Amino acid sequence: MFALSRLTTLLALGARTRATRITTPNLRVQTQPIYCRPYSQAPSVVLRPYQEACIESCVEALNSGVSRIGVSAPTGSGKTTIFVSLISRLPTPPNRPSATRAIVIVNSIELAKQAAQQVKTMCPDLSVEVEQGQRYKASGAADVTVATYQTLMGSRRLAKFDPTTIKAVIVDEAHHAAAPSYIRVLSHFDPSIRASFLRDETQTANDTLDVPSIIGFSATFSRHDGLALGKVFQRIVYHSDFLDMIKEQWLCNVRFTSVHANLDLTSVTINTRSGDFNPTSLAHVINTDTINDLVFKTWLDRAATRKSTLIFCVNIAHVRDLTNKFREYGVDARYLYSGTPAFERRVLIQEFREGKYPVLVNCAILTEGADIPNIDCVIVARPTRSRNLFAQMIGRGMRLSPGTGKEDCRIIDFVDAIHRVGGVVSTPTLFGLDPDILVDDETPASLAERAESALSPGKSSQAPDIPKPKSVFYTDYEDPLSITPNSYVTQLSPHTWVACGDDVFVLECMGKGYLKVTKNEDGEGFVAHFVPAAADREEASVLGMKSPYFRKRQIAVADTVDAAVKACDTYALNKVVFGRLVSGLLQRAPWRRAPATDNQKKFIAKRLKISLEDGEVTQPDDTAISSSPLADPKRRISLATLTKGQAADIIIRLKHGAMARYDKKKRKSAKEALIEEKERARRERETVRVGPLPQAA
Repeated sequence: MFALSRLTTLLALGARTRATRITTPNLRVQTQPIYCRPYSQAPSVVLRPYQEACIESCVEALNSGVSRIGVSAPTGSGKTTIFVSLISRLPTPPNRPSATRAIVIVNSIELAKQAAQQVKTMCPDLSVEVEQGQRYKASGAADVTVATYQTLMGSRRLAKFDPTTIKAVIVDEAHHAAAPSYIRVLSHFDPSIRASFLRDETQTANDTLDVPSIIGFSATFSRHDGLALGKVFQRIVYHSDFLDMIKEQWLCNVRFTSVHANLDLTSVTINTRSGDFNPTSLAHVINTDTINDLVFKTWLDRAATRKSTLIFCVNIAHVRDLTNKFREYGVDARYLYSGTPAFERRVLIQEFREGKYPVLVNCAILTEGADIPNIDCVIVARPTRSRNLFAQMIGRGMRLSPGTGKEDCRIIDFVDAIHRVGGVVSTPTLFGLDPDILVDDETPASLAERAESALSPGKSSQAPDIPKPKSVFYTDYEDPLSITPNSYVTQLSPHTWVACGDDVFVLECMGKGYLKVTKNEDGEGFVAHFVPAAADREEASVLGMKSPYFRKRQIAVADTVDAAVKACDTYALNKVVFGRLVSGLLQRAPWRRAPATDNQKKFIAKRLKISLEDGEVTQPDDTAISSSPLADPKRRISLATLTKGQAADIIIRLKHGAMARYDKKKRKSAKEALIEEKERARRERETVRVGPLPQAA
């Protein structure tokens, strides 16, 4: 086995992470008997305390008149056990005496069989049937029917289940319930669901006492694509977080390792609806021989002694290539994907459960509903921006399995070590820590402790020495219409330098030309030019000159803007401006306080495309220059009140491209704000809380 020291050139393994945890809600325990019935027969499974609390919360909500509720519980918490127990306890509603049956809706035949078997085990006195495909056709008269939603999409198959005979509809993996296929099925039992999507207020007001209770269960009770679960379920009545369940030892302990690699996700496109990476685009970055080799060697170094490793890939090609990489090194790795035949899939999963081979590679198949308790290592070889998906993947390894000798589960994920791409979910971000923090062999408890320590008052992380900046730039006043001088430039020089945005500074030399400081083309340092005047604009126009200026001359190169400005000041006083004109360069020159001239006003009005009458602004509301996002939002000024100096500064900015730079910055700022708002909304959708669900997507 490779020693860690031999992998240091490939891996940047480390540790740290913090817990963003959503604690289990405080549940109100009723002092009066809950409206439910006991088991008709003593259960063969003893419920855990949180499972009992969940059932009590469900019954309490249903008794209050809410008919569509959701339960959020992590993978491995025993959701099937909870809803089977709930079904057995729910009585026939007094106003619906014929409603004695229940239907459980799942998304695969494997889950259907598991649920049916659990009903038989826990409630042997209840009749159970399966409705799926051509092989399993239920009568519709069993106490409990477990059906796949795909089969129920058939009108004849759905019609056999009379809503008046159903007391409860259980929806497994309920985060899918807002999809059109589920809406069609669930609306058969409660027409107000379809009405809510059609925004038909008359139908959504139907009496909920006349319809079956609809109860959704999911480990990730939210949708990252924005479809509104609130139009299906009225409220979340119970939520538990996997971190809390690990702490309470209902799930196995976890050891986290994050591998830093040069992934460069900056070029990967993002699905505008889901907010996650597009798989094809992501595969171009992830499915490379270098990255696949890194995945294998990480497994070899950190998990080769593990008995059952489950790996998540980007797409089918990635699945095959990564499987082949393991096989190249002599490891018995197998894979399954959407095209794997059902029989072969069952055999692969069963043999994996039995520990007959150590590595199973998959793509979007085992993220949901896979009950394989012996998994003791999960490798997330596909970056994601979805917290739900990340939680689903790592949750596959959190089930307890003492019978197989499993003590804990190793979680390995891969983080971009060089390029920071916003929104990527990883082990550090799962605990609320910086994604650059190294994580190696950390437990949830240690990561939570790191997180709390990082947030403690008076504590700060050890940051590397940062060199002092060569210069500081204040961009608050880059609005070309601002009448407030740039605070930084005014401190550099006594002369009236004007900031024109993007590190461009101009000094008008009293009609003799102008000095201009800009960034070097390579972005390092500054260059200063003098552009001498050939004639004033009127004279240039009469003479037919294309420009009233001669060709520019480079006069200085400097490392900082301070040095460049000082060089220009010296040049202006020695080569350009002499005698009385020197005082005109000063910030406090008397001429700057005089009222703006008509020509100044006309120039500004023309460039801003506003009209003037007798030198006064006529639109809009006697204001030509209004506030902007990057300046004081309360500022409004009139051309009539401008001084010569203020007008001169505005004209200089307009002449030297400040408006175009400012508009570009405004567009960029608006775009970034929109992206940030979408990202905030996406994160909000992935946050689960007990209480009413929002109706709008």
